[in-house]
Amino acid sequence: MLIVLAASIVLVMVTILVLYETLRLTSEHLAELPVPPRWRIVAVVLAAFAGHTVAVWIYAVAYWLLVLRLGLGSFSGVPVTTFEDCLFVSVVAYSSLGYGDHAPVGHARLLTGVEALNGLLLIGWSASFTYLAMERYWPLHGKARAHRAAKAHGPADGEPGRERFFPPTTGT
Repeated sequence: MLIVLAASIVLVMVTILVLYETLRLTSEHLAELPVPPRWRIVAVVLAAFAGHTVAVWIYAVAYWLLVLRLGLGSFSGVPVTTFEDCLFVSVVAYSSLGYGDHAPVGHARLLTGVEALNGLLLIGWSASFTYLAMERYWPLHGKARAHRAAKAHGPADGEPGRERFFPPTTGT
């Protein structure tokens, strides 16, 4: 039990650091990307997905090592005998999907429970990060389009593109 508890603590710390570094590097280099705002947001989503994928694989390696190699816990239901099975268990636990194909038994229950909580927190963290990126880059979509339209049609009164969302009022 102590080995699985210690492994759970290490896994949580490692996956937090993986996602932290993924989001930090994304944040530092996002403004440097020579792409339109739309692709910057897509880059954020892909980077978050990559960070979560690495976290899932880290847990899969832990299941493979702790459950299949060291025998610390097991799974009932569909047999877990390969690394691919461990990867599936990890995806299901991390995402809190809970298919029910594999039910953890013994010490594996602690590991899958910790992974589910860890996945929930990390997914929430990346969702918050994605929201902040969208808050920053989403408004630039309209500005770029309005700027191109203003160049094509000449100068307009007021803020370019504003009339699309806030039409001028008629004499009140």
